[in-house]
Amino acid sequence: MSYVRTFLPWIVFAVLPSGQWQWAALAGLVAAVAVTVRQRLAGAGFDALIIEIGSAVFFAALTAIAFADPHSGVHDYSAALSSATLALVAGVSLLVGKPFTLGIAKRSTPREVWGLRPFIRVNAVITGAWTAAFALTAGALAALAHAGHGHSASATLVQAAGFVVPMLFTVRYAAAARAKAGAGAVAR
Repeated sequence: MSYVRTFLPWIVFAVLPSGQWQWAALAGLVAAVAVTVRQRLAGAGFDALIIEIGSAVFFAALTAIAFADPHSGVHDYSAALSSATLALVAGVSLLVGKPFTLGIAKRSTPREVWGLRPFIRVNAVITGAWTAAFALTAGALAALAHAGHGHSASATLVQAAGFVVPMLFTVRYAAAARAKAGAGAVAR
């Protein structure tokens, strides 16, 4: 459920009508700030809020652009830009050795495994899958926008797949990693 919470601002932005994109961007910003504040008050560290903070920055910029010029060409590419931003944030978290999924995984994992190489490796793989999914989604959405279909049903399906596919991968890969770790502990 924490992934849904993490990506709530993007979901809000995606489901609101594109004709009112400035309000959708503002709703995404409000959701990003609310999720970040709520998680900080619940004790989440900044390492668990990488995507949320990146979301707030993106939606602040998008809101400013959208209200300054509601007819901006950015509107046509806003879905592609949102996925590209997520790919950038996730990719940078990998490059600096702090995969964004690590902070999320720590919420449901015993503290004694947080520093173990397998735990960090699993999260690097999962973050890599999310990064790739976001990048592919951004490319597909940019192509759709370039073809004049940036706010079509096809674009909505691409956006949904860009979240559902890595989420399913995360669930399955994490379960397989836990099973493997459990089997290794039993064998000792």
